[in-house]
Amino acid sequence: MRKAAFAIRAFNIETARAMDVASDPKIGLMRLLWWQEAIDKIYAKKAIEHPTAQALSSVIHENKITKGWLKRSVEARINDARRESNEIPEKIKELEQYAEDTASTILYTTLQAGGIRSTIADHAASHVGKASGLLLLIKSLPYHASRNRHFSYIPTEVAAKHGLLSKQGGQIELHLDSRENLCSAVFDMASIANVHLQKARELAGKVPAEARPVLLPAVPAQVLLDSLSQAHFDVFDPRLSRGVLGLPPLWFQVKLKWHSWRGKY
Repeated sequence: MRKAAFAIRAFNIETARAMDVASDPKIGLMRLLWWQEAIDKIYAKKAIEHPTAQALSSVIHENKITKGWLKRSVEARINDARRESNEIPEKIKELEQYAEDTASTILYTTLQAGGIRSTIADHAASHVGKASGLLLLIKSLPYHASRNRHFSYIPTEVAAKHGLLSKQGGQIELHLDSRENLCSAVFDMASIANVHLQKARELAGKVPAEARPVLLPAVPAQVLLDSLSQAHFDVFDPRLSRGVLGLPPLWFQVKLKWHSWRGKY
């Protein structure tokens, strides 16, 4: 599965970073729209002069990857890119769906590339993807705030509960008058991610052995969750930006190898 995994993850990185590497949001959106069109061309067996698209095309045709999953991933990022900076999701379920569409779909396609047909594995992949996606959104909160996105990945239901909402000019905005309240909001979101990790691990005994390496992203998700806990869920704590998700790189690799060797995630 390694060849497929590299191509699929490279595609994911291309689309995930499209808005961040662009000097103008419109250019970032154009990159995503290009990828949406590129997927159609790949499935139509048309040539594309782009190394990642070429690698993805090879994997798609060799393994008969479902087009719908790749389209869902790009379309979710396009919809996110089209959001106004002050447009805030109402429910945590919206972020869970975004994580499903962007992170879980990458795991589904990797499982498919490995010829693994298992409802249990897909179910576990859904939970691992949701946990990973939610935790990465949490970790990225300071970055998005620095780009004037106003912490737009904290749902209004969570923000309201912890006194982070205010109305200005008839519009709802998130504010950070209290770092303690922000930490409480992050804790609530991280708790949802933790539930997904636990559900994925409850299925571990029934997941086919050949599918377990695909679910190893649960390990860095747990590392990030543990680092957040040690930082008391303060996303501005400098420890979170050290090493790999707050863990020394060597120790992170040992952790990953240990889980892989034991056939666990």
